[in-house]
Amino acid sequence: MSGERIALRRQSGLTLVELMMALTLGLSLVMAAAALLVSGKAAYTAHDEGVRIEESGRYAIESISHAVRQAAYHNWDYAAAPADLAEISAGLAGLDAQGQTEAHGLERSAGSSVNGSDVLALRFAGSGAGPKGDGTMINCAGSGVPQPASLESDRGWSIFYVGAGRAGEPELRCKYLGDTSWQTDAIVRGVESFQVLYGLDSDADGLPNRYLTATAIDGLDASAGLASPGSETAKQAIDRNKRTHWKKVVSLKVAVLVRATQAGKQGATDGQFNLFGDDYARLYQAGDPGSTIFEAQLPAPSRNRLRKVFASTIYLRNQNSGGGT
Repeated sequence: MSGERIALRRQSGLTLVELMMALTLGLSLVMAAAALLVSGKAAYTAHDEGVRIEESGRYAIESISHAVRQAAYHNWDYAAAPADLAEISAGLAGLDAQGQTEAHGLERSAGSSVNGSDVLALRFAGSGAGPKGDGTMINCAGSGVPQPASLESDRGWSIFYVGAGRAGEPELRCKYLGDTSWQTDAIVRGVESFQVLYGLDSDADGLPNRYLTATAIDGLDASAGLASPGSETAKQAIDRNKRTHWKKVVSLKVAVLVRATQAGKQGATDGQFNLFGDDYARLYQAGDPGSTIFEAQLPAPSRNRLRKVFASTIYLRNQNSGGGT
């Protein structure tokens, strides 16, 4: 009996070495489980944000494409349809690396833009009577646009640009003329850059010969001796509308850079995103800085996020003078 008691007493505790080994093994298991949990959460977040980016990018391109295809539309079945639309302004206009406010229409001096983002303004005639028309023609906010009383002043507007939303999150916005004033709505959150190139048909064959920035098209108008918008007389405005190079635009290249809503990217944060491809970036990046975004130059809190470029080429369905094709 005394021998059995001695054996039990010897096995009733752990030595310091055994205790340390047990703690080490336990902590290792806990750390492995925690790492597995973090890895699983990171993978889930990356997948979830990837899906969100895809949905946002596709929706942004589709919204812009729908509006572009309405540009320069006119209802030729309307009883008071004009015979010639040459004297009215073009069905689209653009600005490079500029912002917008809600106070006015297309503002050419509305402050700095988000990451050099562009502004795209589209004009079109509505259809039907009443405040919202018959619903067949809508602006970028989805509101119906009626048949205009004046083709120059009462056509519908869809203006796309990038602005800072809640907590500074960039978003693609739509500005339009409401019932009594200009209004702006957010379309897609997380759009860091919005870029546009305009396909110019210089030989009137219906196909673009080259793609230019809005600044370059305005430069062609200036070289032709056309007055700047907003500074011309009534006669100069009509002359400009007849001869502006904006009426030679037959297609657009649009691109957006969309980022995730939260951090989740692993690895280096020195990516370069060329919205119109590597060749365009190599040749024109200096003159069109917003077309290339360097991750390292973005605010530090937003660098470790997933990003993706979405781009599309869109042809106008209506002749830019206003007539249907």
